[in-house]
Amino acid sequence: MNTENLWHYDVIEIGQSGPQTKVDITNENIFEYAEICQNYDPRYTPSDTNPVLTAMPSMALSYAPLLRWEIAKQNGFTAYEDSQTMRKQTPFAKCQIYWFKPVISGDTITSTRKVHDKYERRGSKFVTFEVSSYNQNNTLVSTYYYTCIFEYSKGQRTPREDAKQPPFENPFPSISTDTVKLNLNDINEGSSLLPLSISESEEIILRHNDFRLAGGKRDSNIHVDEDFAKSNIFGTAVNSGPATLSYNTQMLERNFDLHDIYNGSNLLMRAITPVNAGDRITMTGSISTIETTSDKTSYSGRISGENQLGNLVCLSDFNVAS
Repeated sequence: MNTENLWHYDVIEIGQSGPQTKVDITNENIFEYAEICQNYDPRYTPSDTNPVLTAMPSMALSYAPLLRWEIAKQNGFTAYEDSQTMRKQTPFAKCQIYWFKPVISGDTITSTRKVHDKYERRGSKFVTFEVSSYNQNNTLVSTYYYTCIFEYSKGQRTPREDAKQPPFENPFPSISTDTVKLNLNDINEGSSLLPLSISESEEIILRHNDFRLAGGKRDSNIHVDEDFAKSNIFGTAVNSGPATLSYNTQMLERNFDLHDIYNGSNLLMRAITPVNAGDRITMTGSISTIETTSDKTSYSGRISGENQLGNLVCLSDFNVAS
C-alpha cells in the first residue's frame, strides 16, 4: 500500500515537471565551483585583467540542478529520498549535456525541469530527466538529460571490495594544473588528448554536496551519509554523478577552446564504477573522428576515467566543433 503516495517507477509519467528556478551567476560562485572541482585554471579566478568570468561548462548542473524530489512534490508525490517508510536513493546512471552559449558572471539563469523518458533494460528501471537553462535574454544556454536508476535488477550491482589499494602519494598525486591546449593543427584521428589527474577526497565530496545555487542543501544522501549509503546499492558513500561529470568536462577544457565547447558541443557520460573518497582518477581520451566543412571542423572522441585499481569509473563520448 502506497500510504505516502510514493513517486515510484510505475506512477512516473513523461512530461511531469518541477518548479522553475532562477540563479544569479557571480564571479564568486564561478570561482568557488571551479575550486571544488579542483580546476585551478586562472581563467576561473577574478582579476583586474579577467573581471568577468565564464562558468565551467559542467556548472550547468549546479545553477540548474535536477531537483527530482521537487518534481515529485509538484505532481503530488513523495520522492524515495524523502520517504519515511521506503527511503532509498535513485542514483546517477548517465548524463548527456549540450552547450549553446557561454554563461558569464552577471547572467541570470532560469531553468526548467521535467521527466523526459522512462525505460527498462536488463531488468533495471531508469528515468531520464530534461533540464534546460535560459539566460536573462531568454536564450537557451544549455540542456542536459540526466538518467537515474529507480530500480536495480537483483544481483546486478555489488559494493566494491575494500582493499589492497596502492599506497597514496604524498598523500595524493599532483592535480593537473597545466593549461596548454591541444594543437588542433597537429592532430589526426587517433590522436590522444592531454590527460588529467584528479584525487577524490571526503572534503571534496562534502563541498560538492554543500555547493547549492538552487533547491537547498541535502544533508542526507549516499554521498555524505555513510549509514544511508550502506542500505543502498553501493554499500558505502560515493561521490556524485555531477562531480565525475565535472572531471570529464575538464578534459574538454584542457584540450579545446572554451568558446568552442559553448558553441553547440555535447558530452555523454556513463557511470561505470562508483568513485569513493581516497580514489585517484586518471582521465585519458582520444580523437576518433575529424570532419571538416566549409565553416567548421568537428572533433569526436572518447574520454575514460580509471581509478588507482585500474577499474573503469566513467566513459564519455564527445563532439566539439571549432
